[in-house]
Amino acid sequence: MHVLVIDTIHGGNAIGESFFARGDSVDCVDVYRKESAIDVPTALAGTYDLIVAPVHLDPDHPLLKFSHAPVISHHDAVRRLLGENIPQPMIEITGGWGKTTTAHALASLMQGEGILHTSNGTYRFPEKKLISRSSITPASVLAVTKLAHEIHGWLIVEESLGVTGAGNLSIITSASDYFFAAGKKSAIAAKVESAKHARHLLLAENILADSSGLVTHIEDIAVSKDTECCIIFSGKTAKFSNPLLAIPGYHSSLMLAAAAAMILGMDPGPLSSFSALPGRMSVSYKKGLLIVDNANSGTNIATTIEAARYARHISGKEAITLVIGQVAGDGAVCEGFTIDRIREAIENIRPSQVIWVGTFPLPGTSEYNSLVPLISSSAATLKEAFATALRKTDYGSIVLAVKTWR
Repeated sequence: MHVLVIDTIHGGNAIGESFFARGDSVDCVDVYRKESAIDVPTALAGTYDLIVAPVHLDPDHPLLKFSHAPVISHHDAVRRLLGENIPQPMIEITGGWGKTTTAHALASLMQGEGILHTSNGTYRFPEKKLISRSSITPASVLAVTKLAHEIHGWLIVEESLGVTGAGNLSIITSASDYFFAAGKKSAIAAKVESAKHARHLLLAENILADSSGLVTHIEDIAVSKDTECCIIFSGKTAKFSNPLLAIPGYHSSLMLAAAAAMILGMDPGPLSSFSALPGRMSVSYKKGLLIVDNANSGTNIATTIEAARYARHISGKEAITLVIGQVAGDGAVCEGFTIDRIREAIENIRPSQVIWVGTFPLPGTSEYNSLVPLISSSAATLKEAFATALRKTDYGSIVLAVKTWR
């Protein structure tokens, strides 16, 4: 079979190598940097039996629009390449937010050896040893599956914009939506579509989806009030309590992890001792100032507003230094924190001062003119911005709300 794999930046090379390893003829095209041996005009002139394209590619791209070969996504390609050769169990997690927290919470319940792959790193359990850091593109599933096989362990893998459906359980962590692929696709629709082959699909609240396998809606099996959660599944009941359940950013993730545990036949009770992850509403103190760290790949307007509310609740003070933005050049963060949403967050929170992180809009633009009155200072990196915040803040709290991989 002659296969064309599109987009070498986001894992296309790894997918191409896997097709080649099984005996297929493969061409890989870099449609963004145009640095591949095969360019778009050459590919357009070629004849292929299968085209593998990332879900985020503009559907009107010439290689898709004028193709006569069947087209599948990177997610579908990985499922085909894995076949039945998956770790036991294998859990896939996607969603607009809450992926990493859900993954870590579920991993904390797993028994024996395993691999956890998330946006903040790939870890070997039970020692929680950091192995490496890589993207959460579907192609990464190939490498971490191999790691799990090597230790005969389980696998929990976070994925962007969908799941492969190869795992025993797939989870969609939120119904949040935005448009991507040149503004022509709905993110939640793409994630739901990717899960149509899932063997068992667990859904956060307010998500409608069909699957060839089992489908479980979290609202049908779990209920949470204040800091208590109760799950009823397959005739069994489990309960746990955790102060983090009172925080919207953790509420859904902990419930999903607990439900997943029940589906996998495990006790979710140990989640009572699960603590906040660094960069995900974690709390610390420096110079007598409260720091609420919510700088991660899933940072958005909702989590930023919640982080500010949380900071005011804990500190008892209105004054907030807000560190906000998106790290320049951090292209791995495909679900962007747009300037208009950042401005909306600032206007909603009304912080004492704002430290901008990343590229600022060009002078003379409407975005520049609307932001300038709100910004106290700027920095290129989160580290630099945090240092600036500590230097400039004498009272209240600091909230880190920068969208970046950590």
